[in-house]
Amino acid sequence: MSVLELTLSELLNKPKATLANLRGARRIVLRRRDDEDLVLTTAARADQDHEVMGATSRMFVEMMRTPQGRTLVLDVLPATFPWVRYLPAHDVREFSVELVDALGAATSLDNTAGVAQLLTEWRHTAEVHADPELYAALTTDSGEDYGPVPEPGTAA
Repeated sequence: MSVLELTLSELLNKPKATLANLRGARRIVLRRRDDEDLVLTTAARADQDHEVMGATSRMFVEMMRTPQGRTLVLDVLPATFPWVRYLPAHDVREFSVELVDALGAATSLDNTAGVAQLLTEWRHTAEVHADPELYAALTTDSGEDYGPVPEPGTAA
């Protein structure tokens, strides 16, 4: 995919020339010094991307409804998400089920934030399993109870 990187100032100072770049690039990444970068694309390309993601998600969800599909997904997960190798087998299965559910919900809501959050959470879980010291620290019961945890933003 062709991606052009420019600054937001270039768009503001030379809007016609900057937007003309969309003819040769699928996306323009507008770098901003003090804030999150922006991505600029055409509506037609955004619609294409949305259609492809929706079709892929629906196909994946339907594939998981069959035993052969579930087996195939479990076989390809380590190639798609190399960090699943650190998860116990039952967690890999749970991850695959949660991923399918999240993809189905994301497609119906037209919002992928839940899928991104799920991937982040499972990747962090794999990081814990990959580090024996961290895993021991988080799973060992010290026998001490420090009482209830206060709500965020309230005084302890």
